[in-house]
Amino acid sequence: MMTAKVDAQAGVAKPIFSYRKYWAKRFGVAPFLPMSRAEMDVLGWDSCDIILVTGDAYIDHPSFGMALVGRLLEAQGFRVGIISQPDWLSAKAFKTLGKPKLFFGVTSGNMDSMVNRYTSDRKIRSDDAYTPNAEPNKRPDRAVVVYAQRCREAYPEANVVIGSIEASLRRIAHYDYWSDKVRRSVLPDSKADMLIFGSAERALVELSHRLAAGEEIARIRDLRGTAFMVPRGWLPAADWSEMDSTDVDAPGPLIRHADPYAMEPEKDKDAVCVTPDAAAGKLIRLQPPRRRPRLDRAKTAIRLPSYERVVNDPVLYAHASRTFHLESNPGNARALIQAHGERDVWLNPPPIPLTTPEMDGVFGAPFQRKPHPAYGEAKIPAFDMIRFSINIMRGCFGGCTFCSITEHEGRIIQSRSEASILHEIEEIRDKTPGFTGTISDLGGPTANMYRLACKDTKIEASCRRLSCVYPGICENLNTDHAPLIQLYRKARAIKGVKRVLIGSGLRYDLAVRSPEYVKELVTHHVGGYLKIAPEHTEAGPLAHMMKPAISSYDSFKAMFEKFSKEAGKEQYLIPYFMAAHPGTTDLDMLNLALWLKQNNFRLDQVQTFLPTPMAIATAMYHTQHNPLHKITRRSAPVETVRGNRQRKLHKAFLRYHDAENWPLLRDALRQMGRADLIGNGKKHLIPGFQPPGTGLKHRGVGVAQKPWSKKTEMRTTKPPSTPRRTK
Repeated sequence: MMTAKVDAQAGVAKPIFSYRKYWAKRFGVAPFLPMSRAEMDVLGWDSCDIILVTGDAYIDHPSFGMALVGRLLEAQGFRVGIISQPDWLSAKAFKTLGKPKLFFGVTSGNMDSMVNRYTSDRKIRSDDAYTPNAEPNKRPDRAVVVYAQRCREAYPEANVVIGSIEASLRRIAHYDYWSDKVRRSVLPDSKADMLIFGSAERALVELSHRLAAGEEIARIRDLRGTAFMVPRGWLPAADWSEMDSTDVDAPGPLIRHADPYAMEPEKDKDAVCVTPDAAAGKLIRLQPPRRRPRLDRAKTAIRLPSYERVVNDPVLYAHASRTFHLESNPGNARALIQAHGERDVWLNPPPIPLTTPEMDGVFGAPFQRKPHPAYGEAKIPAFDMIRFSINIMRGCFGGCTFCSITEHEGRIIQSRSEASILHEIEEIRDKTPGFTGTISDLGGPTANMYRLACKDTKIEASCRRLSCVYPGICENLNTDHAPLIQLYRKARAIKGVKRVLIGSGLRYDLAVRSPEYVKELVTHHVGGYLKIAPEHTEAGPLAHMMKPAISSYDSFKAMFEKFSKEAGKEQYLIPYFMAAHPGTTDLDMLNLALWLKQNNFRLDQVQTFLPTPMAIATAMYHTQHNPLHKITRRSAPVETVRGNRQRKLHKAFLRYHDAENWPLLRDALRQMGRADLIGNGKKHLIPGFQPPGTGLKHRGVGVAQKPWSKKTEMRTTKPPSTPRRTK
């Protein structure tokens, strides 16, 4: 577990609000960051210092990345303009605000453009929540690459910096689910000068001031949280060293079996051999082990296997993924290098997280808390969802392998102060149209990680664990929920606030450590339903997800029901489960379906595993190896669900109650030798009859499937009465 207090390698970072403001501060604060020349004229600007390009509609609210960093750069004195959802078919839209004096800042928006546009089945979505009136097709595939190239086309001499979630997840060679291949880092494809990964505030502020002071972007190579292209073999200085990733975590040699017909055993030139000394009766080393000098971690770069090698070698890809994640603690992470042809992608160590005062300053900017007036009365679903919610922290130390929060925001919890959060509630009450007294969420990536941190900063700075709560909660982790309980109480005591709900996901294995927190939550902050994510019930999938055993859910459920009853409230848990995750078998999904039926759950919304770039689970999916453990060529393969039929089957098990899925499930149960689960009794998973007009898509025929039974295969059965509504 880590906090933002100490950077063991580079010292305490310079506070982001300690820089001398740029001369353009004299123009003051813009009502909205301008999106047109006319708005620039009203503000008295002849040009923009920085132009932010985004695939989202511009909403001046701290939940949207462009507004957050735009207002931060404005607070530094820079003139910041926004080009929102430009027409990417030519460079014309990218000339709207003219050439930026310092740089273009390019992102796809709050979401990865491929995740935004495609479902987990690779089907195009019919709407876009970040677009006015949810209109689809307002951003291109791989938007960062396309936007960056258009910026370069519009103004070839302008600096181009890419960032946010899409660039963060593609900063090295990565498996791309949508094209089903390993793609290069986004840097060479976008032709950008620099990539800023993770939470970008610290790097953006320093980069902007250094460019404003006259430094060339090609010479700025020491910013943490940045990546860039350099000549092959480049090092920052003579006292730097490079080491191969196989020296950090060797994937093991390709196994060669001995030739039984050879006269002498084959010897590996790198092996350490021993032989008995007949005279002394001792073992003599024929080849001593290699001894490497101790290197300064702060001046050491680790070379990952090249793009060309990981494309063709799943073991090396999994090894690179493991090494990448082991080098993610800002307290001890080293720079990473990965060759792409004749050049290297160089990644500096991750950024030093923001302190609480810095977080307060970032979220305390003068946001309008509404969309830009250019959108008129258009509805933007993403804004409607979060307009009354507050982000109280960032980061997550859960380490779930399928989640991209770790790769982007990191494991360090960065929390705002209580005063800052309470002030924002008052801002919502006083300034946000339509507020009726309900705060929809006080949360973040995980609702109850607020102010949780390691008990010892020295342990924290040297820690290389991928999760602070798996396989069990670390003994060095402070799990005290008292600050969060106090925040909840003060929030709902604010005049004009009727209710404060918790809409973010909850880490229930942490919550059960604090019964007082669970009681406070259940008594005052649940609006009838509380969503949590066990993800699965079986040990195999849970181990590959790095999620706690289902017994943790059972413990939380017992607390939830106890405190709901004491409060006199009828409230329900809404559990989320995932289908087709690496490490999941058909039997695992069957057992989960039986658990769901036993517990009377009928899920309306389910998720199928979506391999996002650079996530550990994505490496499992692509390579069938598990980067959570040391990778060798003898490693046991990971069960991987890849075919469309099997992915649909796993999803069908989650919705066992849907008649459309019954033909597929019947076939599967027969093949699994579990036809005993087909029938019309309580012990059965699915019925033997098929309602007319259902299940046709699984058969491809124009008539309803005939009923099935063990005896006749054709016996007609009477359908049961309509099932009662389940909790």
